[in-house]
Amino acid sequence: MFVRCALKSASFAARESCVVSGGKQTCSALVSKHVRPAVRPLSTNISDRWASNAEELKGGRSLSVQPVRSYAEAGKKDARQSQLDDLPAAMLKKEYAAVPQAQMTDDVVRRLLTLDLASHKEKLRLKEEQLVAKVRLHENDSSSLAVKVAVLTARIRNYQEHLQQHPKVRTEDKANKRRMLMSVDRRKKMLKALRSTRYDVFESVCAQLGISYAFPPEYYRRVTHRWLAKKALCIRVFNELQKRRKEHRRMMAEAAGGAKAEAADKASTDVQGTAA
Repeated sequence: MFVRCALKSASFAARESCVVSGGKQTCSALVSKHVRPAVRPLSTNISDRWASNAEELKGGRSLSVQPVRSYAEAGKKDARQSQLDDLPAAMLKKEYAAVPQAQMTDDVVRRLLTLDLASHKEKLRLKEEQLVAKVRLHENDSSSLAVKVAVLTARIRNYQEHLQQHPKVRTEDKANKRRMLMSVDRRKKMLKALRSTRYDVFESVCAQLGISYAFPPEYYRRVTHRWLAKKALCIRVFNELQKRRKEHRRMMAEAAGGAKAEAADKASTDVQGTAA
């Protein structure tokens, strides 16, 4: 409606100007002279705003209009390291590593046989084999505690990376979190058994895999007032019992010392009697 009224007034002014001036100027020139465009493009508005800001900066005045911030920019994600980053993309898959013809194929076929287009499951299997090769006791070792700890370590790290990469579904992804906690408990039991049987292998496994063994807490139950009172009573009874046992041992030592003294006196009197 505003544009229509502006055009009508412009045409009326143009006709009057043409009549007064005798038709020396065209109507389009008069319209552009008397009427400003009602709608300006967005790019023109932004460029004019930046130009006015630049002029204000040159004149030493403060900015009256702040530039529009780009709220639609994608946020930068944190670059998290994965245990699969050290696997080169040109490495052949497990089933094609021992095939000599795989080394002589063209680039397209070789890319299909390498880890460049491999699935996450295949890469994880290859990572498990690398960790197993570090801690195995001999060449054909596949069932020792060290090998099982290496396999569980690769799976635990895979679960941790999955939960870190998808923080929005972390609270809903209870299945993977449960599997990770179960794997951690299994590995802890295996490390405990390995530490009690072969301590040298236990230290080597922890050093090669980059893991640490934490001792379990001394008490597992929840601390309550009743439990504290019972513990204090048990400690007091234990101390009293130790005191009585100490007194009993002292009395027994004194009795044994008196008996030895009597036996020595009796022996001395017998020797004197025989001598007389």
